[in-house]
Amino acid sequence: MRYLGLDLGTKTLGVAITDKTRTICHVLKVIRFASNDYESALKELLELIKSYDIAKIVLGLPKNMNNTEGFASNRSLEFKKMLESQINIPIYLVDERLSTIEAENILLDADISRKKRKKVIDGMAAQIILETFIKREENENA
Repeated sequence: MRYLGLDLGTKTLGVAITDKTRTICHVLKVIRFASNDYESALKELLELIKSYDIAKIVLGLPKNMNNTEGFASNRSLEFKKMLESQINIPIYLVDERLSTIEAENILLDADISRKKRKKVIDGMAAQIILETFIKREENENA
């Protein structure tokens, strides 16, 4: 059974997935949608969930640097509620404060052009969110 990682923005939803052993994570897709049209993003995400044997979903929770929750956090929490109303799979929240910056740095180190970075950054952030969750889960089970 696989895990799915999500990085939600106002126009994109980065989606990452594990292999069946949950050893390797990779970017699955970046879902693009009209600004704040989370219903269409949810619809496409549900199709992906049906296509794979998903055991857990990990959604990034973008907290402020002072650990408070703002507009972006509320957006993720509302999306989590929408998703929970459609599926019966556990959804976990992971603090993703610096995941996009980390993804940007990885892509810069790989010498990826600005144009290409823009297309994949949200997927890479979703992968980092998913990897963070898996590491935390491994540490708890060790």
